[in-house]
Amino acid sequence: MSGAGAGTREDATLGPIARLGIAARRGFGRLTPEPFVIAVLLTALVAVASFLHLLGDATPAQALRQMTARWHSSGGLWSLLTFAMQASLMLVLGTALAAAPVFRRGLERLATWPKSPRALVGLTAALSIVSALVNWSLGLICGALFARAAGREATRRGWRLHYPLLCAAGYSGLMVWHGGLSGTAPLKATTERDMIEILGPELAARVGTIPLTESVFGGLNLMVSGGLLLLGPLLFALLTPKPGADPDPAPPPASIEDEPRLAEDEAPPADAIERLERSPWITLLLVAPMLGALGLFVAGQGIAGEDVGFSLARWVGAAVYGISKLDLNTVNLALWVAAMILHRRPDRFLKACEEGIRGCAGIFLLFPLYAGIMGLMATSGLSARLAGLFADVGGELFAVLTFLAAGLLNLFVPSGGGQWAIQGPILCESALARGVAPADAMMAMAFGDQWSNMLQPFWAMPLLAITGVRARDIVGYCALWMAAGGLWIVVCLIAMI
Repeated sequence: MSGAGAGTREDATLGPIARLGIAARRGFGRLTPEPFVIAVLLTALVAVASFLHLLGDATPAQALRQMTARWHSSGGLWSLLTFAMQASLMLVLGTALAAAPVFRRGLERLATWPKSPRALVGLTAALSIVSALVNWSLGLICGALFARAAGREATRRGWRLHYPLLCAAGYSGLMVWHGGLSGTAPLKATTERDMIEILGPELAARVGTIPLTESVFGGLNLMVSGGLLLLGPLLFALLTPKPGADPDPAPPPASIEDEPRLAEDEAPPADAIERLERSPWITLLLVAPMLGALGLFVAGQGIAGEDVGFSLARWVGAAVYGISKLDLNTVNLALWVAAMILHRRPDRFLKACEEGIRGCAGIFLLFPLYAGIMGLMATSGLSARLAGLFADVGGELFAVLTFLAAGLLNLFVPSGGGQWAIQGPILCESALARGVAPADAMMAMAFGDQWSNMLQPFWAMPLLAITGVRARDIVGYCALWMAAGGLWIVVCLIAMI
């Protein structure tokens, strides 16, 4: 009884939002299984729903045969192997970068700027959101690495700060990314070829291309994304209890507080081979062409570009365009270059990578399962049926229901490009029939796609591995951010469409 009373007295010292955060963390923590279990349950649910949906046009044996063939084919379980490798490399290279002494000191110095736990959590969320608006993968890796550094700084100062709150703040940018420069749907809608591929020739001719000035830089997205940029850091700061007020602070794990640092004092190399393994010239041999390729990409010239003459204004404009086109391969290349440069020696770089490799198990196991779910949804027509159902009953709330449909679909098909391919034809046709601008309808879908990422463990796997927390530790805070952000998005959709 005394323990319960103490907990009540401690909770009473919290503000209402911080109290809500602790309650959400405890409740979701008790109810949320591990991501692998969630993926297995979703697979079973989608399999049953797909089977029932296929029974309308096939016998039970035919339905089972179609489902099984698609599930384990190259369009099912194995369709995301490339993506899984990209995500694993992001984790390994990001971990190696964080282990570099120079980078570590930079993050640690940035984490010392805030003078209170609330400011530290707010800065973590702001960094994640701003980075995600530039590029979604940058937001994920920067948020994870800074959350880890911020957790270490909070421990050093003796702040009894709930470490998973920092990690949730580091993940917050994944609820803003699709309105940023790397948004899949807005970028694909700018070219006639991609619009024809997704919408078909007839509908694409009626819709036309959608320039970024109408989508990412349109009034609706500027209002939504700008509001989320202000709301996110504020909410996470308010969720932060006063030091010592949280009866269960859950500081960073020992593996994060006391990470092994690479030894600076080593025995001299024993022979020529060992000297070669430690030689910075080996690093330079690989980094030089990588830097060249990276520079050409960001400048928008391409490896096969014919004119690489110097014009400052043209190169600055090309660089801005190139950054907007960053993909996972380019981000990984940048991480690889940065990590090797900061470690200087190949042996230290490889040793730092070994730490990240141990955290890849979740990615290796979850990505095939979600690929199988996506294959089942596509084969059975469930995804298109779900998107069409919301579009058919939209009425005056067409944009809001498009947003909700995308949020629900994202739980089963966690892919921005996949969402646009499934919902694009349906929502563009419905938008034209209702007099809604296709750009606004597309952005409503993009907002829904990013919104439910807060309940989708698929995208959180690299962050969970880097920070050392479990999905159940952060999902309560993420759910509150999802609720607050979702309310803001709905208000904007109703007011502006």
